[in-house]
Amino acid sequence: MLAAMIRLQVDDDGAGAPSGGPVFVLLHGFTTDGTAWAPVRAALRRFGRTVAVDLIGHGRSPAPEDVSAYTMTACLAQLDGVLEALGLPAAWWVGYSMGARVALQMAAIRPHRVRGLIVESGTAGLETAAERARRAAEDETLALRIEAVGVAAFVEEWLARPLFAGLARLPPEQRAAQRERRLKNSARGLAHSLRGMGTGAMAPLWSALADVRVPTLFIAGEQDAKFVAIARRMSGLVPGSLCVAVPGSGHTVHAEQPEAWMAAAVKFLEDSLA
Repeated sequence: MLAAMIRLQVDDDGAGAPSGGPVFVLLHGFTTDGTAWAPVRAALRRFGRTVAVDLIGHGRSPAPEDVSAYTMTACLAQLDGVLEALGLPAAWWVGYSMGARVALQMAAIRPHRVRGLIVESGTAGLETAAERARRAAEDETLALRIEAVGVAAFVEEWLARPLFAGLARLPPEQRAAQRERRLKNSARGLAHSLRGMGTGAMAPLWSALADVRVPTLFIAGEQDAKFVAIARRMSGLVPGSLCVAVPGSGHTVHAEQPEAWMAAAVKFLEDSLA
């Protein structure tokens, strides 16, 4: 199956969106899907249409055997297909973690497709070949682990990582929803996603950030020191961009502190779209 021919699952609320407003394409993180944006979609719907995408290997999108369908190049081609199916020349891109890296790639490689960016807990990549090689080896180890133990066991291990400590503070029903969402994925889809789109496989974008000329908001959780530092550095390179460190939040800001996420996004969009 050619990567560009893969049709990704989308949840489009266009029928109820304000006419003439922006279109926001929502890109989730590793092991989740488009439904993860539910806590904050209402804030974006105030301004325009939202389209939540299940990236390849996740949710209800295909999880093919061919790992070449999972590369960042293939992913961007698949997202081109989403825009074309919706009759859109461009959109605003809202991404979290893995989805944030995809959004940044779109801005760097397909700037004509980008009207604006909201980048949550993202990175412009690892700068040296040695760093990327180490991370690729780590991602391959994780991929093999998923294939060996299955999705359920891996999800328990994944959510136990310190990176996601903030999710453990959510109410029980929200923690259960987080887990159930991740359990819907396949071992092959998650493993190949790490191999094709993991941080180790990603070409660094630091030198390209100065050429990003659209309204851009970087969001990170104040308790996630590594990604706060990355967000501030990226914001310093993207002309006119903003950076918000959300108090009381770790890596998954839109789930841990949705009201603060929405407040930051609304202020940014009111200023950008005025």
